[in-house]
Order: sequence, then C-alpha cells, then structure tokens
Amino acid sequence: MSYTPSEIMTIEAARRLENGTVCFVGIGLPSAAANLARLTHAPDVVLIYESGTIGAKPDVLPLSIGDGELAEHADTVVSVPEIFRYWLQGGRVDVGFLGAAQVDRFGNINTTVIGGDYAKPRVRLPGAGGAPEIASNAKETWIIIKQTKRSFVSRLDFLTSVGHLDGGDSRAKSGARGAGPTAVITDMGVLAPDPVTRELTLVAIHPGITVEEARANTGWDLKVASPLATTAAPTAQELATLRELQEKTAKAHGTSAVSE
Repeated sequence: MSYTPSEIMTIEAARRLENGTVCFVGIGLPSAAANLARLTHAPDVVLIYESGTIGAKPDVLPLSIGDGELAEHADTVVSVPEIFRYWLQGGRVDVGFLGAAQVDRFGNINTTVIGGDYAKPRVRLPGAGGAPEIASNAKETWIIIKQTKRSFVSRLDFLTSVGHLDGGDSRAKSGARGAGPTAVITDMGVLAPDPVTRELTLVAIHPGITVEEARANTGWDLKVASPLATTAAPTAQELATLRELQEKTAKAHGTSAVSE
C-alpha cells in the first residue's frame, strides 16, 4: 500500500504513544499523531492542550489551541495557569509532544525567527507559546519535524525551547527537569540522543530511505546507530484512520488545516 513521507512520519510517531500516557500536545503534526494514536491503539491516552483542555477527543484536528473541538469532547477544561502549574510543573505530564522549525544536534528547538537578528529576521515564526515550559518540565519530550538541511541545522537561529543544550550533562546543570528530547521523528526515520553525549543519533530509518539520504538532509555530521533499525510500513488500518481524520479536518476547516 502506497503512503507519503508525511504519513509514515505521523504514523510512526503515533505508534510510540502508549495507552494511558498523559501527553501535552502541540498543534499541527504532534496533534495529528497523538489523535491517530487515540483512534487506534491508545483509546485511553490523555491529551492535554495548552488552552486548558484535559482528555481532549476532537472529531477533527484543531487549527489552534483555542478551537472549540478541543473543549467540546474533553473530560474537563481548566484554567491555563492550572494546566501549567499543577499538571506540567507538578510533574504530571509523561510526554511533551512538539513540532519545530529548526532543531540542532542536541535537540534544542527554534520556533521564533529565521535569519538575521531577532529584531529584523528574514522570517518571523509563530513563536514559543507554551513550548519552552513543556520542553523544560515534561518527563520526556518528543519532536516531530520534516528532515531537511533547513530544519536540521548545526546552529539554531534562535533557541526557543531547551533540548540537551550543549550536550552531556548541560541540561541537568541548567535546572531543566525531565529527560529532555528522547525521540525525534522525521519523514526519514527516528533519532534518539546518545546516552553520554546527548547528540542526536539516527536509530531507525523508514522503508526505502537510505543512510546517505538522511545524512544529505542533515546540517551536521549525522551519527548512525549500529545496528540501524527499519521502521514498519504503515498498515492499511493506520492509513485509513489517518486519512479519514485528515479528510474530516479538511472538510471542517479547509485543506490548509491538513499538514502534508
């Protein structure tokens, strides 16, 4: 069965989310993967969004944290301070699931500006939102991002959300809590931090992708695990569920709501 790079990336990310996990979800690809997990193998996953929804079960993917779909079928809705202070800073979030515009070799994230200085960048991005708090306080963080030399950079244009900082024990010394980024899921494969250096290492590739292609789309000298795993191709059920969710979203919000 044929599938797109975006589909296998979303499906591979969804597979990693276990039933019962408390997941703080970002908008976009993280939301698509988290809700795909909820609709397939993890019906009791607890999805939290920044706007205060706990146990969100949207029929369609939200365009923003303020979309009504999140509150309509959520278990409860609380204040934003409670989400951050009680749930996140209180150590009750298992996984923070984030997207990014740029990521570096230590899993640090930029979602703020591209090019130039902060006052006059080439591109001004949506910004941090709650991502810095999520990346600093969740028990672990996952990042989902398309792998290109523009997104996988040797040096961030701006550090928005902390990963493993300069590697080694620098994250722990900074005071950031949790394990930091434990997985970066891309359209080419999966990266995980080296247990000592914390540098992102390619640990799995998707079917049909070569190591040479992954390295060519990385802005640093990408390290590769040995042995290197290969992810499983999407199943018919996974693809059908994801496509149905995207079709419903496109019908409700327009095609721009569906990430490719």
